[in-house]
Amino acid sequence: MCLRNCLVIVSFCTCFAASYLINKYVLSVLKFTYPTLFQGWQTLIGGLLLHVSWKLGWVEINRNSRSDVLTWLPASFLFVGIIYAGSRALSRLAIPVFLTLHNVAEVIICWHQKCFRKEKTAPVKICSALFLLAAAGCLPFNDFQFDPDGYFWAVVHFFCVGAYKILQKSQRPNALSDIDQQYLNYIFSVTLLALASHPTGDLFSILDFPFLYFYRFHSSCCASGILGFLLMFSTVKLKSLMAPGQFAAWIFFAKVITASLSVLLFDVFLTSATVGCILLGGLGEALLVFSEWKVS
Repeated sequence: MCLRNCLVIVSFCTCFAASYLINKYVLSVLKFTYPTLFQGWQTLIGGLLLHVSWKLGWVEINRNSRSDVLTWLPASFLFVGIIYAGSRALSRLAIPVFLTLHNVAEVIICWHQKCFRKEKTAPVKICSALFLLAAAGCLPFNDFQFDPDGYFWAVVHFFCVGAYKILQKSQRPNALSDIDQQYLNYIFSVTLLALASHPTGDLFSILDFPFLYFYRFHSSCCASGILGFLLMFSTVKLKSLMAPGQFAAWIFFAKVITASLSVLLFDVFLTSATVGCILLGGLGEALLVFSEWKVS
């Protein structure tokens, strides 16, 4: 049991870091800024691999009722918003900055629980939300590489993430498993992004992409699709094995490793003020992990 848990943890952290780093490489270094095609490719590969895994008996996908599927469609639409806006933001922002902004989704969830569901919120969780919000709010004023478009898409991204998690928690128990949800997300994403590729201009603009026939581009895109699937699979597995507090702690650890590696691998200029904002966000997430750990 201990060995299996260790393997799942190592797989998750490795896939998390590798997925972010390879996506950043494709989006920023190779400058493949065609999100409908890039994210459509990733979800197509993920959907195919998940379907094959189902047919081989490695995962279980239930034939849910039509009402359950229709109820989940708004969440699938938000999932498309998450990956599309995330791709646009990540192409312009450093990974530590992106992850700091991404964490604001937890503030939205906390606000929803406090104001709409009238749930009792622990003081440490409120402090966590304030730190996360303060870190994200100060970043634009202290980011030497400030990019308005990058921050705009990061805002869209974390709103979609927050709304997605709220919808996910509001699903009635045992309606859809995590694998069922992801399978529907893949199907919906591939369909919607394929339809959107022409109106957005990505479908024909790709012909001008300078690395279209280079092996570096092909291998990176293949790696991103496979790593995205492995990250999803390892996340679901880790979530099923760990208590919520432990699960949150490993996500936090994976983010720290990913942000640290990105500074070493990519051309990132961080001022002391920017680092301070990022560390403040890290403190906020650490408090969030602590609050989840106490509950579990």
